[in-house]
Amino acid sequence: DPSSRARVAGARAGARGERAGARRRIARPAGATAATTAFDMRTYVERDLTAEERVEVMRRPRVDFTSILDTVKPIVEAVGTRGDAAVREYTSKFDGVDLEAVTVRVDELPDPVLDDDVKKAFDVAYDNIAAFHAAQAKSGDVDVTTMPGVRCRRVSRPIGAVGLYVPGGTAVLPSTALMLAVPAKIAGCERVVLATPPRKDGSIVPEVLYVAKKAGVTHILKAGGAQAIAAMGFGTETCPKVDKLFGPGNQFVTAAKMSLQNSDAMVSIDMPAGPSEVLVIADKDAPAAHVAADLLSQAEHGPDSQVVLVTFPDVDLKAITDAVADQASKLPRAEITAKALGHSYAVVVDDMAAACDFSNRYAPEHLIVNVENAESWLPQLDNAGSIFLGRWTPESVGDYASGTNHVLPTYGYSRMYSGVSLDSFVKYMTVQELTKEGLDALGPHVARMAAVEGLDAHRSAVTLRLGID
Repeated sequence: DPSSRARVAGARAGARGERAGARRRIARPAGATAATTAFDMRTYVERDLTAEERVEVMRRPRVDFTSILDTVKPIVEAVGTRGDAAVREYTSKFDGVDLEAVTVRVDELPDPVLDDDVKKAFDVAYDNIAAFHAAQAKSGDVDVTTMPGVRCRRVSRPIGAVGLYVPGGTAVLPSTALMLAVPAKIAGCERVVLATPPRKDGSIVPEVLYVAKKAGVTHILKAGGAQAIAAMGFGTETCPKVDKLFGPGNQFVTAAKMSLQNSDAMVSIDMPAGPSEVLVIADKDAPAAHVAADLLSQAEHGPDSQVVLVTFPDVDLKAITDAVADQASKLPRAEITAKALGHSYAVVVDDMAAACDFSNRYAPEHLIVNVENAESWLPQLDNAGSIFLGRWTPESVGDYASGTNHVLPTYGYSRMYSGVSLDSFVKYMTVQELTKEGLDALGPHVARMAAVEGLDAHRSAVTLRLGID
């Protein structure tokens, strides 16, 4: 479309030389159009960017974890030292709730009252998530005879106690309870603690409680934020200590998880995480309203969220950005969305190969491929938490009910981390078993290697059995 190319070129020329100085905003290279309203997105043309500018475009909104850790550290230490008393204190301070019981057993709570259609929605989601995660069972077990008489195995066991964090700040997220509790149940975790901020009357959000009961959660910790993470990591008088912490959260929750992982709490975490994000690849036939809605579905998560549109010269980019502005202005969370759009952008690339390359370098949490014959793109896509292929696959289905997990690596960590899966809730042990014939064949080689390394006791453990010098 010559007119759309002319619009991009004209806007690009008008923004030539503009720079952004704020650390928390993406640098604005010379090839960018400026945002003109609260709901506009800047636009880059990739071929016009210098090598330095291409690196800058990839930068996420900055999170100053040094200062956040300084804020979180005394909270974590207080909970580790004073237990439930500290949890009560911080829940009163931050949430305005004075707790009677900090932790409750789920089997002692009455069933929540929900509308039938709400129950049905969560039941469908539960079934799909359970089906997808159950299919992953035992996939990592291995049994191999590496040479005659030498048998090597890998066997899985559930992690004994897990802590699931379900946010409840700017949005209630019972879907996260499903994403974490269902695989924990399938894995066979014996103790499952779910932490979520209480309502003002001290009760649990009914939808979260419904999911907790259905998915076999054993305890609910009525707290949020760093104090909840610390309570599960260290254990308190009423909250069982867990071995691994799961779940998304704000920057204070993330900082608390990272802090505990490197402490004497002896607890691991699912993955490092940052603000929510999506990258959408859209061709000329992708409906502008659909593309806009997909971008906004992540922008509304929080002010630090980032959304990125990757498109092509023949796409009517103005139609998409106009749809973004129109839809965003009508959202209940419009103010939050506007802040997220302030550090979001669109980039025009030449072709499919360039789009895949850009996406792989950005490594998004969510990747939507709204193009013709989307399946053919999959072999070229290497880095993403979860991928949504085709015209009829909005990111929302993965967030709620398709069956895949929505707890995913953000901030570029999908280069080296996977999202939560059944494997996240198990650990693997290797097992080896040799017959005498196996040791007769393998032992001399092991003894020789031990001698090379100067480890005589290792050598003797073999030679004594074989009766050789």
